[in-house]
Amino acid sequence: MGPVENRSAVLHRWDAVVMSGETWMRNRWLHVFFAGTMLLTAVITALGWSPWSTRWPAYLAVVVLVVAYLAFGHRGYDSPRAAAAFLPLVVVAALVLPAVVPSTAFVQCIVFPLVWVQTERVRTAVVLSVTVGLASGIGLQLSSGPDALVSTLLIEGISVIGACAMGVWISSVAGLSEERRQLVEELRATQHSLADANRTAGIASERERLAREIHDTVAQNLAGIVMLTERARGDLANDRFDALEERLTVLEESARAALEESRALVAAGAAGMTRDSLAGALHRLAERHTRETGTLVTVDAASDCALDRDAQVVLLRVAQEALSNVRAHAGSASAQVHLLPEDGQTVLRITDDGAGFDPEQPTAGHGLRGLRERLALAGGTCTITSAPGRGTVVEATLPTGAAPGLPSADRHPVAEVTR
Repeated sequence: MGPVENRSAVLHRWDAVVMSGETWMRNRWLHVFFAGTMLLTAVITALGWSPWSTRWPAYLAVVVLVVAYLAFGHRGYDSPRAAAAFLPLVVVAALVLPAVVPSTAFVQCIVFPLVWVQTERVRTAVVLSVTVGLASGIGLQLSSGPDALVSTLLIEGISVIGACAMGVWISSVAGLSEERRQLVEELRATQHSLADANRTAGIASERERLAREIHDTVAQNLAGIVMLTERARGDLANDRFDALEERLTVLEESARAALEESRALVAAGAAGMTRDSLAGALHRLAERHTRETGTLVTVDAASDCALDRDAQVVLLRVAQEALSNVRAHAGSASAQVHLLPEDGQTVLRITDDGAGFDPEQPTAGHGLRGLRERLALAGGTCTITSAPGRGTVVEATLPTGAAPGLPSADRHPVAEVTR
């Protein structure tokens, strides 16, 4: 045997010792019951009436039963092989003890429980119980004679029927307990699986939220910075130093805005809404867009807004995305931003006179899809009206007082696209 095989054998023996110790502790009350019954049986064997001149077979039966239980019988509760070796000795003891000392038929108090606990099948336990009853009855007949036949049949019949009835009932209870234990384990496993699924869904949702926030804030600011840098390089190449100074001023403001947005995201705050109302944020956005691109953006927004803070952030992100598309794709000379209440709703409408597009055609970017998802989570709707050469109108609607959250079961927001 090599070193690896030798180590494996040692570990196997150690596991067997540990399992044997656990089994012994789990069934300790059965061990106590067996020891008490054997002690009382030994006392009855010594003091009870016997028709024989010697009692050594009864003493031998008690000793063999105790030694066998200590050696391997105690493992019969979990090991079918140990039970198969121990239970025949139990049946023999049920025959020998009453045959020598009739009062030791008391040993059936532990014999029947051993049979039912160490047997896996109910049918086998019933057969063994009948066998124990027959063996004990034969032993009583050997010690008491034919005159005790009726009483023997009565005693053993009641004993076997009672043991079987009690055993079947306890087995059914144990079966129900095992089914309940399995159900509890399955429930715990399901709860752990559900918790993992919720955790995974939460992580995915948070990633999507951060992706939308970064796209609508930092990424757009960086795109503006890149554009301003390209224009500043062109001014420098053409010696337009006055325009270059203006470009650098706007570039610095854009960089500061990007830094502010980044810090707000890190702080998990409402980026862009840290200083004043939605109307003020829209005016600042329009002013910065005009300075960066030269496209005039006008804002018509009421100073008071009935939406909560999170809903205002949603509309601000819609305006940022719409103006970003105006800068990147529209090529328009002007754009208008309108914020107004309508019939218990707040409507944000961004209009440009640019090139327009076909809303029915799929787009490769993530902006419009993220815009619709953001509005859907807030319980709002989005309508995009456009056609080639006719400009674009982006209209976002939120219920007054709405707060972004997961869609409820009775609310199915629809992102509408019309031409």
